[in-house]
Amino acid sequence: MPYDHRNTARRTLALALAAAGCCAALAGCAASQASPPSGKAQGAQGSQGSQGAQGTQATQGESGAQSRPPFASPSAPRPTRSPLPASPASRSLAGRTVVIDPGHNSGNFRYSAEINKKVDIGTVRKECDTTGTSTDGGYTEASFTLDVSHRLRDLLTARGAKVILTHDGDRPWGPCIDERARIGNSARADAVVSVHGDGSASGNRGFHVILPAKVRAGSADTAKIVTPSRTLGERIVERFARATGTSPANYIGSGTGLDVRDDLGGLNLSTVPKVFVECGNMRDPKDAKLFTSATWRQKAAQGLADGIATYLQG
Repeated sequence: MPYDHRNTARRTLALALAAAGCCAALAGCAASQASPPSGKAQGAQGSQGSQGAQGTQATQGESGAQSRPPFASPSAPRPTRSPLPASPASRSLAGRTVVIDPGHNSGNFRYSAEINKKVDIGTVRKECDTTGTSTDGGYTEASFTLDVSHRLRDLLTARGAKVILTHDGDRPWGPCIDERARIGNSARADAVVSVHGDGSASGNRGFHVILPAKVRAGSADTAKIVTPSRTLGERIVERFARATGTSPANYIGSGTGLDVRDDLGGLNLSTVPKVFVECGNMRDPKDAKLFTSATWRQKAAQGLADGIATYLQG
């Protein structure tokens, strides 16, 4: 506070009383030092050095003369805020590479000349890409596949996998089917999954997984990937049905949820295990209702992720 020039006598008396208090405190300190410390005080001083005063307070608290201070005792470790370690299951796909291929592209409608150019798929020459199908309400296959692919990417990344998308809606059209295959091959992917929605007749319901046939023609040679791709497909059928509550297609695959084809460039040109997943029939009203549900799309992504993980973990 600022100096007060009034009431000097009162201030002199206060100073005298303060000085007397200090003398008494010093005398008490001297007496304390002269007397031998208790065993607990010695232990506190021996183990904590300069924190002996806190050790004395703790001893007084235990004797009932003074309550324990509200803070932790010096010997107790202070709590830390370090993050919890990730569980082993959450990193079960560490070191694995998965390529996700979102079928088609929303921009393909505006680039018919580009996507209609033929590319070599080994057995024949085929269009670069197509527009894909849609529900009767106008929800496009390309929108669906990109949405599910994003969800799938997040689920796999959370498990430690390295995930690559063949496209992320960031290009005006494509990529062509041969480029999609090369992306998986160049990444040396442990698994490639191409996400799709079928465009069959109303009344045809359910999902199916397309597997590569054994093809050896031109630049196509699937001999090494036929068996692992089938295993990948079987795991996805099991887990997709469980996660989504939907059944294998009632119009293809004889109820197995599996179909084998030799006319898809994305499969023919692949050198790594790869499958196409038709998540349902977008032209059927009941299946279409599922496709347009964000909740169901998350279930679809979960089923794909679980199937891929089961395959990669053997």
